Amino acid sequence: MDVTRLFDVAYYQLKNFPQEDAFCDKRDGKWLKTSTKEYIDKANSLSRGLIKKGIKPGDKVAVISNNRSEWNITDIAVQQVGAILVPVYPTIHEDIYAYIFNDAEVKLCFVSDQELCDKVNRIIDKVSTLNEVYSYTSVSGAKIWTELFAEADTSIDSEIEKRKSAIKGEDLVTLIYTSGTTGNPKGVMLCHNNILSNVLACEPRLPVGKDAIALSFLPVCHIYERMLLYLYQYTGVSVYFAESMDTIGDNLREVKPNVFTAVPRLLEKVYDKIMAKGEELTGVKRKLFFWAISLGEEYDVIGKSAMYKFKLGIARKLIFSKWQAALGGRVEVVASGSAALNPRLARIFMAAGVPVMEGYGLTETSPVISVNWQHDNLVRIGTTGTVIDKVTVKIAEDGEILVKGPNVMLGYYKMPKETAEVIDADGWFHTGDIGTFVEGKFLKITDRKKEIFKTSGGKYIAPQLMENKFKESRFIEQIMVIGENQKMPGAFIVPAIDAVQDWAKHNGIDCGNTQEEIIKHGKVIELFQQEIDQLNTNFGDWEKIKRFELTPIQWGIPTGEMTPTLKLKRKVIMEKHADLFKKIYG
Repeated sequence: MDVTRLFDVAYYQLKNFPQEDAFCDKRDGKWLKTSTKEYIDKANSLSRGLIKKGIKPGDKVAVISNNRSEWNITDIAVQQVGAILVPVYPTIHEDIYAYIFNDAEVKLCFVSDQELCDKVNRIIDKVSTLNEVYSYTSVSGAKIWTELFAEADTSIDSEIEKRKSAIKGEDLVTLIYTSGTTGNPKGVMLCHNNILSNVLACEPRLPVGKDAIALSFLPVCHIYERMLLYLYQYTGVSVYFAESMDTIGDNLREVKPNVFTAVPRLLEKVYDKIMAKGEELTGVKRKLFFWAISLGEEYDVIGKSAMYKFKLGIARKLIFSKWQAALGGRVEVVASGSAALNPRLARIFMAAGVPVMEGYGLTETSPVISVNWQHDNLVRIGTTGTVIDKVTVKIAEDGEILVKGPNVMLGYYKMPKETAEVIDADGWFHTGDIGTFVEGKFLKITDRKKEIFKTSGGKYIAPQLMENKFKESRFIEQIMVIGENQKMPGAFIVPAIDAVQDWAKHNGIDCGNTQEEIIKHGKVIELFQQEIDQLNTNFGDWEKIKRFELTPIQWGIPTGEMTPTLKLKRKVIMEKHADLFKKIYG
């Protein structure tokens, strides 16, 4: 069958490789399976209910939920009646809910729990278009979503088929509001073709098929995880949804997935935990552990000697096999995106037999532009791989990455001026990222165009590149390089409190229990100075961090310092740490 609209993907799976466990959710300690047929049947029941509720083509329906099978059922049901799905991050402030709902003119909203229902109900009076709220679980203040389900009805079913037939690939299918590091979010308009072209172009790069299992835990409201869920459906991969971000480790060992997606911060935390355990070892075990790590740091996909490969085989058997077991023991690929992956981290994980394939993209490009590929040796550590099929990339004179292809968005919703600023007359989308090609075909991202700054001496500083390097320290949770128009670069540092406390305990140092106490301890400050001095050797004299301050607060999404995709909100952080800025620069 032809797959020309996103909802066709579900029917494609039903025809070619129907799954008993198309989607699986863990409830009350048990994994509950939803088959491909049940998935489609429920979507059709909901489509009937939406039509009976008066939802028309072009109407907007919001979903605020964790990853679960109900999300995907709602997605297909909304698409089939010609309505537009508006996924919203559960973690953002309710005032942003109000802004998005009003901008999109949302008519119906689905939530997954009591907390999210309460957040929506607190702003419902501010949204004139919002009629009702439905919940996937039984909560007060919303109707249960199954109340919308409707049995087969000849007249309604014919109306669904009529609407489906009228939907074209170039039609708007979703509005995704970018988290944005400044100002209100913008509604990215994506059509069926945008996302579907990405699914089809990425299909050859997914090294698993209909017998594989994926674990899903990154927010499905972001196009990154959402596109991959379509890709899993298209290739027949069964999807298991993690219970929460806190249970990922347990769920990995239970599900034993062949594939999952991750952001670099997650991989960094996994690595930090492993290193903390390694620090506790003694004698021969400790020597073997750090021998394996040093071997991993030398890893590359090309040019390694037979002797290196022999040693790596021993390291994998003695040490790295435990890493693989912690991830379930069957991982064939981990897709990493959303932010730059530290090359050292990529080397060590790949040496451990955990293939981490870094990719690059934006919401505006549906999202994938390039990704490393295990086929034909198309992997280069430190790059985001080769550009996907039917997409063209060129580097502008100022180093900005420009993209053209079927994955490029229709534009920003109700924002023609902003759209024209990023999509030029020739159809090139200006990403705002700076990059280059390695070996003529592997795309490498170096920084964000708007975030590069000059010191007072006229030297350019690329903060993201530096921050990525400094986060190699297991003691640095987050770091923001500062110093625009100042004589030298400085940094705000969020300490990795658990790692610092483990270090202090190992060295018999009582540095306190709270973050405020820890960051003031002389020995802790000395530790961070040593880490900064060591990592500074990777940079030129004008780039070296001369002074830093440890922050008394953790940066997070709810507190406003980070976007839902874990990017730094630099302006917010600068405002919150004005006192630390003065301490650094006077």
